[in-house]
Amino acid sequence: MDIVFIKQLAVDTVIGVYNWEKQIKQRLLLDLELGCDLTRAGRSDELRHTLDYAVISERVIALITAQPLELIESVAERVAELLLSEFATQDVKVTVYKPGAVPAAQTVGVCIRRSREALS
Repeated sequence: MDIVFIKQLAVDTVIGVYNWEKQIKQRLLLDLELGCDLTRAGRSDELRHTLDYAVISERVIALITAQPLELIESVAERVAELLLSEFATQDVKVTVYKPGAVPAAQTVGVCIRRSREALS
């Protein structure tokens, strides 16, 4: 399986469980990996035969900023569901980083893998 990936997609949104977090925007960083067959795109050199990472990025940002969430686990799950339902991908890996959440750490985060079969 081939992979289209987006690394360190920055999204400023309201995220967190504490009251003070619900009053501010915080930056999340996302790594996305979408499994697909890129043979046709490689041979045709046509955008319509691949996954458009610009469109994917726009949709993910719109989803995450649409409403406040408390957990980055929820962000990861919703992003995975979006990618599997709206794009021609068989499986996805979504990593969500929340830099600054723990002062002694560079970042914290979650990483999930989901597949189209799991949606059925």
